[in-house]
Amino acid sequence: MHDYQDRDYGDAIADVYDAWYGDITDLDASVDFLARFTGEGRVLELGIGTGRLAVPLAATGASIVGIDVSGAMLDRLRAKDPDGRIHSILGDMVDDLPDGPFDLVFVAYNTFFNVRDVDRQQLLVRRVADRLAPNGVFVVEAFVPESDRPGGDTVGIRSMTADSVVLRADRHDRDAQTIDGQLVEITEAGGVRLRPYRIRYATPDQLDDMARQAGLVLAERWENTLQHPFDTESPTHVSVYRHA
Repeated sequence: MHDYQDRDYGDAIADVYDAWYGDITDLDASVDFLARFTGEGRVLELGIGTGRLAVPLAATGASIVGIDVSGAMLDRLRAKDPDGRIHSILGDMVDDLPDGPFDLVFVAYNTFFNVRDVDRQQLLVRRVADRLAPNGVFVVEAFVPESDRPGGDTVGIRSMTADSVVLRADRHDRDAQTIDGQLVEITEAGGVRLRPYRIRYATPDQLDDMARQAGLVLAERWENTLQHPFDTESPTHVSVYRHA
């Protein structure tokens, strides 16, 4: 996708993110899952967005730092956090990570894949490992790529109501493990709105290898934060890494 910038996804989707993705995972289960690793410790969220998880996690007593490349997303976060309990950083989650140590670093709902180059993904894992406390953990939540998904173009309906439709159009490169797409929102009142995205996905095994190269090992893997067992049919995973 020509001229795509890292901030484009967040800036384009910030106004509808909570409406479209607020219940994409079980919120209470996600907060409980993360809270067991930190208590009142120090937490870093990569791609904090609108604070879907960070705001309720901060209410448990954790000290939250969040980084996001989208100013529009962080504006939404700050509106939900009028007391300023969450320290937000506008910046790239590879190049601009704050200093540690952190008891928990986490990246939710495929956000790791927004790093669009395999070498930079590896660099991110190394920099996270450097910022983990001795007993700290790195939690990655992501989809499991479909091994039989063909390359090429796909167009489908994401959602549809009486006065709007959201189409998903994407181009899949199997060799590069990239998906370039647009969420095309068409409404009777507002016309057409484009919300672009681009990801570079990785399999659980590839993530495990990145972790090993950074001195981390897989401690737990679940299908989701409800802690359903992970198996070969699981469409998603939540992986917990610790220092080797």
